[in-house]
Amino acid sequence: MIELIKDATTTYGMNLEIIGTNIFVDASAAATTVIVAAAAAAVAPMPSHITLQAPHTYRYTHSVSTKTTALLRSLRCGDGSRKNSESKTSLKNDEITTKNDTVAARYKSVSCMAIGMACHYLGYSLARPTTVALFTSKATGYSSPVAYPLAMAFVSPVSLISLLWYGKVLEQFGPKGALKRTTLACATFIIGISGAIAQAQQTNAMLWKTSIPIVKLLSFPLLVFRESYVQLLTSQYWSFMASVLTPNESTKWFAPIAGLTSISSVVGGNAVSFLSERLQLPGTLACTGLALLLSLVATGSAYSIAEQHGFSPTKPKSKKNLEANSTSKRKKNNENYHEKEASIIDTARSLFARVPVLRVLFIEVLAAQSLATLLNVCFVESVSKTIPDDQIRAGWVGKFYALINLITMTLQFGVLPFVMQYIEPKDLWRFTPLISLAFTTFQAVQKSPTLYAISASLLVMKVSEYSARRMLDEMVFVPLDFESRYLGKEIIGVFGYRFGKSAISLSLSILTYAIGQFNLQSLSIFADFAAVLWAKAAWNLSSFVPTRQEAQETFDRKSS
Repeated sequence: MIELIKDATTTYGMNLEIIGTNIFVDASAAATTVIVAAAAAAVAPMPSHITLQAPHTYRYTHSVSTKTTALLRSLRCGDGSRKNSESKTSLKNDEITTKNDTVAARYKSVSCMAIGMACHYLGYSLARPTTVALFTSKATGYSSPVAYPLAMAFVSPVSLISLLWYGKVLEQFGPKGALKRTTLACATFIIGISGAIAQAQQTNAMLWKTSIPIVKLLSFPLLVFRESYVQLLTSQYWSFMASVLTPNESTKWFAPIAGLTSISSVVGGNAVSFLSERLQLPGTLACTGLALLLSLVATGSAYSIAEQHGFSPTKPKSKKNLEANSTSKRKKNNENYHEKEASIIDTARSLFARVPVLRVLFIEVLAAQSLATLLNVCFVESVSKTIPDDQIRAGWVGKFYALINLITMTLQFGVLPFVMQYIEPKDLWRFTPLISLAFTTFQAVQKSPTLYAISASLLVMKVSEYSARRMLDEMVFVPLDFESRYLGKEIIGVFGYRFGKSAISLSLSILTYAIGQFNLQSLSIFADFAAVLWAKAAWNLSSFVPTRQEAQETFDRKSS
């Protein structure tokens, strides 16, 4: 690198002095105009390699880009009378090459992240039917109709705790470190509790001085954790991809990326019966942890590529932020946990005030998850009565969710990419809830809804959520800033999704205790009312969603 600079300066009659990592150049006005203008055009936009410190002064590092090297070679090979047009052509070609390399690297990193997310959903598709079977089993779970809504009521507090922990880890280790640590924690918990369940089943262990099986005490927190961890990780995958892709690129690629998770979910759902027959339910659950560990390889590669090419998502630090961080470090030993909690909550409140679309999206998520929870309660109650055998029930639930993901995959690959070329996201936001409203209305008018009627409503809701809603949800975040994509997204994804489930579940538990058990028709009427609220919330959200052109223009302004 130094030899290239020396040759270039010698060619143009420039005096060169190197002190430490600084290069001082003294040259005639004509020569200065040539090399400084060229360097400013080609090098200055790449401060991680060479940065203009002052007139005729450059700082170098050993990590030199192809673009910088090509510039210096062109200067070195010149004879002092190279035409400006030739220099401009060379620089333009180098710039095009570098830009193409960066685009390819961005696509490669997003592909790695998508593979990591697919591994995550492969494991989740194994955990979902397994935990439902364990929880609804008479031997390992609970037969009371109040049990499932009560478990869902605990999801929101657990999600809040995980959100506070995530905020702390994100602040300390950044997005890459946060994803690595949260994934390892989730994998460790799942593998550990699956081993504990297997041991408790083998030994028929009872709680000390009681006749309560230990396995019952494990299946409850397992179900709560399974509902909490999925969005904690999912939001981080999407945050990375929303930071790397442009709005136009996200319109094209988000549906197929989500389709990849549907493929892995189909594979996982169909594998439940096969694995549970050979490994039993605890062994099948342990495979979820292994899938999470596998996802770490892909997500680590995604961040490594992003760091290598200089587009890894990082929180921008202004001078004010740096001074605040310095002060914070000096006071670190005096801070306590409660102060950090308050800081995260205050940040979330100010973020929603600053970015209104996040607030209305949060409300839409609450409404959608209220409907999903009510349909899920109907589904769990109906399937536990209709299919009493634990392993058969687990297999049936696995195949049901595999069907959901198969339909979702078809939409994500074959329909949505085509449709999104002709309609705006806000129009799809308005249309999607209406389909669920039609199915829940049919279910509500049935005197005794069958498992298939309930399953149809849940299938339509889940397909809408996994295909259109997932894509539209992620597109909202692409033109937003770092704080909105990483903190705001986690607040909505982790707490918002789970708070909707917990609120409706707790309400059902209280009403059941005060009034008595609701039959399936009553629950179906509640679900239909929730579908109306979801349609209203989605319509309100659509007015805040920008068009594709507006989103791209916003993104371009921030990038420039």
